[in-house]
Amino acid sequence: MKNTLTILAILFISVAFSQKKSFSAEALQDHLLNLDGTEITFQEILEQHKGKPVLIDIWASWCKDCIAGFPDLKKLQQDNPEIDYVFLSLDKEEARWKAGIEKYKLEGDHYYIKSGWKGPLCSSIDLDWIPRYILLDASGSIKVYRAITTKDNQLLNQIQ
Repeated sequence: MKNTLTILAILFISVAFSQKKSFSAEALQDHLLNLDGTEITFQEILEQHKGKPVLIDIWASWCKDCIAGFPDLKKLQQDNPEIDYVFLSLDKEEARWKAGIEKYKLEGDHYYIKSGWKGPLCSSIDLDWIPRYILLDASGSIKVYRAITTKDNQLLNQIQ
């Protein structure tokens, strides 16, 4: 009985923390807003960055952990200018999203996740915490799926 429970626990943990290699079709078709208010699918956003590594930062202006991580993120940007930085906001209001970009001087491409936490994009990536960093290689494959800090060892190893 103990062995069965141990095996089930190991299987559960490995599934829960498995590394995804690509985004679901539903996630790719989720609609976000760019800064000028134009709708764009997540797939279109990713296609704009083909050929370059991309660090996706899912954040919100009200998120204390997100704000606390901005200095480390800015250092990462300074040390790795070859990476494209894409910010996806989960703010409750567009005005707060835009004010947060300005207030924290976030440099990169910015999008607002209209569908929120329970929408196709966030559901498909099992979003349970922000900030959340996802690293893509130049071909668009996911290299790091679940980092909650830019000091994450797996993230830093993949960037090097």
